[in-house]
Amino acid sequence: MSIRTRFAPSPTGYLHIGGARTALFSWLYARKHGGTFILRIEDTDLERSTVESVNAILEGMTWLGLEYDEGPFYQTHRFDRYKEVIQQLLDSGHAYPCYCSKEELDDLRARQMANKEKPRYDGRCRHRTEPRDGVQPVIRFRNPDEGEVVIDDQVKGRVVIQNAELDDLIIARPDGSPTYNLSVVVDDLDMRVTHVIRGDDHLNNTPRQMNILKALGAALPIYSHVPMILGADGARLSKRHGAVSVMQYRDEGYLPEAVINYLVRLGWSRGDQEVFSLDEMIEYFDIDAINHSASSFNPDKLLWLNHHYLMHSDPVHVAHHLRWHLGQLGIDPTEGPDPVDVVVAQRERNKTLVDMAQASAFLYRDFDKYDDKAAQKHLTEGSAVILAALKDRLAALMGWEKAAIHAEIEALAAERELKMGAVAQPLRVAVCGGTVSPPIDITLELLGRTKTLARIEQAIQFISKKG
Repeated sequence: MSIRTRFAPSPTGYLHIGGARTALFSWLYARKHGGTFILRIEDTDLERSTVESVNAILEGMTWLGLEYDEGPFYQTHRFDRYKEVIQQLLDSGHAYPCYCSKEELDDLRARQMANKEKPRYDGRCRHRTEPRDGVQPVIRFRNPDEGEVVIDDQVKGRVVIQNAELDDLIIARPDGSPTYNLSVVVDDLDMRVTHVIRGDDHLNNTPRQMNILKALGAALPIYSHVPMILGADGARLSKRHGAVSVMQYRDEGYLPEAVINYLVRLGWSRGDQEVFSLDEMIEYFDIDAINHSASSFNPDKLLWLNHHYLMHSDPVHVAHHLRWHLGQLGIDPTEGPDPVDVVVAQRERNKTLVDMAQASAFLYRDFDKYDDKAAQKHLTEGSAVILAALKDRLAALMGWEKAAIHAEIEALAAERELKMGAVAQPLRVAVCGGTVSPPIDITLELLGRTKTLARIEQAIQFISKKG
């Protein structure tokens, strides 16, 4: 059997973390078994679905690197097919028109609740032979009255639902448009989906969908319902816990592979291993290792992983993402040092690309003012003399490499009988505006001779005016 999985988001918002994890698990399972991963956009909710949400989903999938083999398919392009299946169910007696009004259904529900019964449709239109004038009916699926539905779930285990607990759900609205449970079934059937991996909030839909598939004489897919993601407080993950949109993590400076690595560990594990390459995920992943209980989202663990990937990933790859963040600061990364060199210099002390871009801005553009405390402590009359001597030494250098720069700074400190910090810190404040930067020789090498000398002169002038 050729494995075929699908990710089927509704385009009513961004690609959230829970959806991204479902997509990842489905993608990994298909990749592990040499199968096919399908992207399907479930946009039948015409009032809430938007083009912007579709684009956000596609952008999130692309950023995460979850490439799909087929799709994206759109349910709104398949209405003719759904109508064909609805008519097939009507013709075979597995569906019927229901003319009940909202008022009738509300009354039925109220009486059932008053009698402490489970609210459910009672099938009163099952045997109606005449239409009701002026009423456009919905279409209901005739659920079996007896027997049971057995879900051999790969995560939950064996789940048994009695058919008597299920009522006749609506599969088509009065305008003929399909409802969620009908369109999902037809799509999974037509797209030959073999494994449905989705959140366990869909578990109550599964017996209904299985019964529709049986009525159509179709083979059943294998279901896996993945537990939800919780916040650190044990509540379902939501905006109040921080970023829940995949692209918000990009905006906050996370690498996609760090997010992917974190997501795969939310509910799946392999011993105590925390860091997985993509190849390792594909090799080791299997559904039977997914946890049965909900997972808690830990922002600190994600931040730790991101720093790990900043430290150990190919600097060329990290620089690709850093360029985007520099651009968000209004910086053209071609007007300064190579971002690859910046990554190597900055990755140890920055945990996100946002931090790295902000900490590196001084390399690309001039700053308007010095940090007040740094200037007060390090830009003094005594340091002006040191800076002037440094400027002369650095201007006379034949080349502009960190080793030669370091030698000149070290030589001046020795000549003046000063500690290295007494020379390096005024110089650092002069060229970057504050007291934090990569090692001073690397900082100056990245900044370049022209900008370095200009900023030293600027600092000397600042001290002169301040005095």
